[in-house]
Amino acid sequence: MLMERALLLIVVVGGMAFAGAYSNHALLLVANKGEHTLGIIDPATNQQVAKVDETGTTGHEVVASPDGKLAFVPIYGDSGVGLPGTDGRTIDVVDLGQRRVIHTIDFGRGVRPHCGVFGPKDGLLYVTTELDKAIAVIDPHTFKILGTIHVGPGTVSVLDMASRKTLAVIPVANHVQRISVSPDGHWVFTSDTEKPRLAVIDSKTKKVDRWIELQGVGYGSASTPDGKWL
Repeated sequence: MLMERALLLIVVVGGMAFAGAYSNHALLLVANKGEHTLGIIDPATNQQVAKVDETGTTGHEVVASPDGKLAFVPIYGDSGVGLPGTDGRTIDVVDLGQRRVIHTIDFGRGVRPHCGVFGPKDGLLYVTTELDKAIAVIDPHTFKILGTIHVGPGTVSVLDMASRKTLAVIPVANHVQRISVSPDGHWVFTSDTEKPRLAVIDSKTKKVDRWIELQGVGYGSASTPDGKWL
């Protein structure tokens, strides 16, 4: 969501992405955590048509390049988010035509890379690195790590992606998970993973406007395209 020059980095893709360069319709990409593979699924037939072995343990999330030719799978580690376990340090780059890993982006140390998104204007790949409390900026063509943007835990950060600076840090709770944005860009939602409630953030004031009580602890969320339902 663009707000003047700022971009709220949204990481809401629940382990899935779409690519369509090698068929007449889109393919569905799924991170198969249990067997450490990238699943390639034809949604027209509901069949997994191929899978690619990951180079490490375990891939969390997957994002397809805008042209549908590559998939990027962050290798997070063998634990749940924020829990004890191994610390992943790489991202697998998968050629979807060849259906194999063609490159591994290595951070050089354990950073627990997680879900990635492509910048809508600059085409760069942005990946969260949990242990660094930062966003890594990656060139998806050269696979080089260009820099980082630091954020904070338990917060929602408003980032200027062009200058790679944090414009604001919005305190929310001790531990939150996932972000989604209303279609009009007014509201930002994130779940408190310690209490059954959903934070509603006003993107203009950059403050928590209210809380929605839930029947259980929340995780990811998404608005319907018309903005009527979450």
